[in-house]
Amino acid sequence: MQSALYVALSAQVALQNRMETVSKNLANMNTTGYRADEINFAELVSKAGDNRVSYATPGEVFISRQGGALQKTDNPLDMAVEGEGWFAIRAPEGIAYTRDGRMDLDENGVLRTVNGYEVLDAGGLPIALDPEGGPALITQSGEIFQGDDNQIGQIGLFTIPQDAKLTRFDNSAVVPDLPAEPVQVFATDGIRQGYLEGANINPIREMTKLIMITRTFESATKMMDGTGESQEKAIRELGKTS
Repeated sequence: MQSALYVALSAQVALQNRMETVSKNLANMNTTGYRADEINFAELVSKAGDNRVSYATPGEVFISRQGGALQKTDNPLDMAVEGEGWFAIRAPEGIAYTRDGRMDLDENGVLRTVNGYEVLDAGGLPIALDPEGGPALITQSGEIFQGDDNQIGQIGLFTIPQDAKLTRFDNSAVVPDLPAEPVQVFATDGIRQGYLEGANINPIREMTKLIMITRTFESATKMMDGTGESQEKAIRELGKTS
């Protein structure tokens, strides 16, 4: 009977983690380039005597890499990534990667993200444009042309290994635990100028998850209440016969 309480409690812990993940996704559904949190669950089997008891693990959170929808802005310094690539940015403790393509020029013409981080080329160096040189043309492969069709740089695009674990940095950006590699072939990966990528979050799907989690949590609570009532009844019955 105690096992039933622990099983229900493990389910509630797992559901609480899932609830927090869904809530975070819904809060960032309008964040440019945001990648949703997902969670993996596993089963933990414990053997007590001749009985096996199955518990739910709290779950392991991971960042989804599914792409978001592209939105046209016509801003020449807005960029969206097509394919599996990422922009590289200079973070305080190293290089981070983002799909948020909202960019601007500082007073020196250095290309920066909306949050002020330097955007890097394939060699890991910052990119500088001429602030007075007029609109820039950016190709699919990231080449930057300005003025009299002069190439003045190239935005780096990088792929992160599929088995790399991603840690969040500054909301939309991530830091992988394995090195990213510059994209060399732009057949499937590339940049679209004048577009931004939205979050890869389906609000209807997340709301459906939220409803299901709430109902399942209530069921686990009822299970715990029922087990507690059964224990109290057993104690009362045993007390009468002793």
